[in-house]
Amino acid sequence: CSAIDACKTSNGGCSAKAECRRTTPGNRACVCNAGYTGDGIVCIEINPCLENNGGCDRNAECTQTGPNQAVCNCLKGYSGDGKRCTYISLCSQNNGGCSEFAICNDTELTERTCTCKHNYIGDGFKCRGSIFQELLRDSNTSRFYFHLEALSIRDIAGPGPFTLFVPRTDILNSDPRVKDWIAKGMMAQVLRYHMVGCASLLYNDLTTITNVTSLQGDPIHISYSQNSLVLNNKAEIILSDAVGTNGVIHVINQILVP
Repeated sequence: CSAIDACKTSNGGCSAKAECRRTTPGNRACVCNAGYTGDGIVCIEINPCLENNGGCDRNAECTQTGPNQAVCNCLKGYSGDGKRCTYISLCSQNNGGCSEFAICNDTELTERTCTCKHNYIGDGFKCRGSIFQELLRDSNTSRFYFHLEALSIRDIAGPGPFTLFVPRTDILNSDPRVKDWIAKGMMAQVLRYHMVGCASLLYNDLTTITNVTSLQGDPIHISYSQNSLVLNNKAEIILSDAVGTNGVIHVINQILVP
């Protein structure tokens, strides 16, 4: 007589995911394979994510990849290996994309707010100070700023409001009359002729009026035709409505002469 191998056919009636082990003649035991659980007749794949989030951080997602196998990935807004995830502050890098003159505040995951600091205006991504400050920040108007500084003209540093018509930097640099005006002590009057007090006049405002009085005292004539604003029938406004806390700047393509 020979012993009956209970595992010989159909895996001994065990699950396909189990090992059939001979015990005594004619008997066997079914043992689920690694990664599976059950009585051996029925074996179910173990999902480690169902218990303690699979050992992942509470701010991570556990994803089953196989029997009793899983990977951990940090949730959006967190960084790490999945076992340990730390919150990423959007404001910690590059001020969260806000303006350098803004305060960045983390609000919730992947969200933040940008608010312009005191004495600045804007949407938080772009914040502007006084027009005196803004002159220096724009290469088109920085030369005008340096002329004001050289002559200690601080008129537009006050609360305003003011409207400035600023000859573009390259115009101020190339016009030969500038040196002559400086030599003759006339430059301050020329600069003040480009300033208007007591009003912050946007481009649309200027299309409705014909004259404004400069801080120098003389009037500036304004004409509007063919979608262009021209001052004193010569200087055209080429960039407009750079709004600051105390006024507005318009860039023109010629120097105004009182």
